[in-house]
Amino acid sequence: MKFAIADPPYLGLAVKFYGDMHPDAAVFDTIDGHRELVERLERDYDGWAMFLHQQSLRHILPLCPPGARVMSWVKPWCSFKPTVRVAYAWEPIIVNGGRPFEGREQDTERDWISANMTMGVGFQGAKPPKVVRWLLRVLNARPDDHIDDLFPGSGNVSRTIEDWRARREPRQLQLIAEGDE
Repeated sequence: MKFAIADPPYLGLAVKFYGDMHPDAAVFDTIDGHRELVERLERDYDGWAMFLHQQSLRHILPLCPPGARVMSWVKPWCSFKPTVRVAYAWEPIIVNGGRPFEGREQDTERDWISANMTMGVGFQGAKPPKVVRWLLRVLNARPDDHIDDLFPGSGNVSRTIEDWRARREPRQLQLIAEGDE
């Protein structure tokens, strides 16, 4: 099967945070850029996950197919900004498709995960390995599947996928235990 994890520049924040690093950042400051991304994900992949920020959820979710689900990455420790009264301590992730559930032989995943934000990797918005491994379980991916990191940024998503592949047998369904880092 073919899967994608997409962590595009967030709607309205692309040029501000990634304009110097990402040549197409301005595309993702438009709803049309995200519409094209969703269309690509639907056309080219059996399952996918897309990160976004809370403010854009109301704009991007209607672009997604009816079966898409909103998952939640809850951040027990996050960045608190002095001008923000209520902290942004969770992040929506839209997930669609994936390998079908295989019944009682397989554990059921929660639709949320709790993991601290990533610090010290030199790239704002880097995703923690624990969140990436959880998404691989949610998609029911296997190490022999084709999995694309569509926005490599810090490289954390790609490195986590490579590490996951190297440490697993091709048919093993379960990833690292929930508490493992």
